Amino acid sequence: MWFVQPKQDYVSQIPWKHADEPDVMSWRIRARNYNIFVANILFSVLFFVCLGSAYLMSFGGWSLLSKFLIGGGMFLLFLLITMSMTHQTSILVYRFTEKNAEVCSWKPQMDAVKPFLKWSAIILMPIVLVLILMDPSLLITSLGPLAMGFAAWMMGSSKGYQEMARGSRHEEIDWTKTEHIKVWRKRSMIALTYQWKPFKRNSSYRPRTHLLYCLPEELDDRIQFFKEHLPDAKYEEGNIDIP
Repeated sequence: MWFVQPKQDYVSQIPWKHADEPDVMSWRIRARNYNIFVANILFSVLFFVCLGSAYLMSFGGWSLLSKFLIGGGMFLLFLLITMSMTHQTSILVYRFTEKNAEVCSWKPQMDAVKPFLKWSAIILMPIVLVLILMDPSLLITSLGPLAMGFAAWMMGSSKGYQEMARGSRHEEIDWTKTEHIKVWRKRSMIALTYQWKPFKRNSSYRPRTHLLYCLPEELDDRIQFFKEHLPDAKYEEGNIDIP
């Protein structure tokens, strides 16, 4: 499944731009690096959509147990698909040297969504056809496999989706210039803010913030590291705005 991600030493596998510099700190983490409040609202809405769809698919001249199994199975399937769309996680790998820092991130589950939808549709369609032959009133149950097959086809023909599934994001952080350190312990996050000048003519320096996601058990060690290496930076704790 797309939410099962193996533990690997990604730090040594990534072609870092400053690989010739020895790292002083590095780590990897799987995190939802976006505003989960919006995702939770969307999931809440789609939850009732999944519940209603599963309820409609359980109609027919079946026993109570059959209705429960059909409706419950479809509800669980729809719920997993919904979570794959609203609560995707990213793998983020950080590497800090004395002068530079880099972060590489990607969504591994993107590669698994399309085959999951495709094979789910292939497996479910014969089952649904048998049910329809036994009871034509169950024709509505064909909407589920058809929708999954259509979604898989759209993903395969979408250039934007293919680029997103294959691609990764690589960023550099001027961490030695950090002027402000902010920590949000609730989500185990550290925000480093420094003055940055865009590569544009007549552009001026502006604040730039990088969000670092940490494992809860390692957060205090990361904080201590930045305090020791950035003694002049202002330190603060509180909520961090996540785009």
